[in-house]
Amino acid sequence: MSEKLRLMCVLAHPDDESLGSGGTLAKYAAEGVETYLVTATRGERGWWGDDYPGLEALGKIREAELQAAAKALSLREVSFLNYVDGDVDQADPAEAVSKIVEHLRRRRPQVVITFSPDGAYGHPDHIATSQFATAAIVCAADPGYGPPDSGRPHRVSKLYYKVWTLEELAAYQSVFGDLVMRVDDKDRRVVAWEDWAITTRIDTEAHWRTAWQAVLCHQSQLPAYHKLENLSEEHHKGLWGCQGYYRAFSVVNGGRQVESDLFEGLR
Repeated sequence: MSEKLRLMCVLAHPDDESLGSGGTLAKYAAEGVETYLVTATRGERGWWGDDYPGLEALGKIREAELQAAAKALSLREVSFLNYVDGDVDQADPAEAVSKIVEHLRRRRPQVVITFSPDGAYGHPDHIATSQFATAAIVCAADPGYGPPDSGRPHRVSKLYYKVWTLEELAAYQSVFGDLVMRVDDKDRRVVAWEDWAITTRIDTEAHWRTAWQAVLCHQSQLPAYHKLENLSEEHHKGLWGCQGYYRAFSVVNGGRQVESDLFEGLR
């Protein structure tokens, strides 16, 4: 394929890109793929400790951290949907989808990554972002969608959900223990995907240091990640050396064989 390869992540908060798909983004950027990030919020409620600076101030801090991480990962562009952290699942669906459609039609990626339908560990913002991104892919390809100035229709070739492999979850739990989020008086936690359900494994071992440098850019979040700082090189490789995905749809390939390239069928 002679067309320039482009990859877009649609995520919820600053640091999702580094912790989740940092190795993948670094790998493809190093290969010359154009990489883009759309983030729903500025992480305005992600504060650890006392003296919370408030929504606006923390949003500015976290936006600056995300821009630094994007530079480390060699992202071409970071865009915001301008929702508030914790409120994404309350956003108007038509509005949220139309915002993502605009970015899809403008940057025209062949491959899109977002959260799995369970939001990785049940986070409502993650779940909503996954739903909006998936719907936007359908709408972006529809010539009847949107006003005349909404851009030319664009059909994404492949959609991927970032999922937890058994190995990734074991590595995280060895550092942090059980990862639990309390929502609606119920515990939500990470559930790893079985090996047979992983459609795609990306070898990112050569890029784990870049992913780690991107994580370190999120200084306001480091109190939560301080246990990562003293890990051995081998343990870091375990966390970011191979990343798992579920191919939600593809118009260019299929089958049971595990992919090693998000752009399989497009090169």
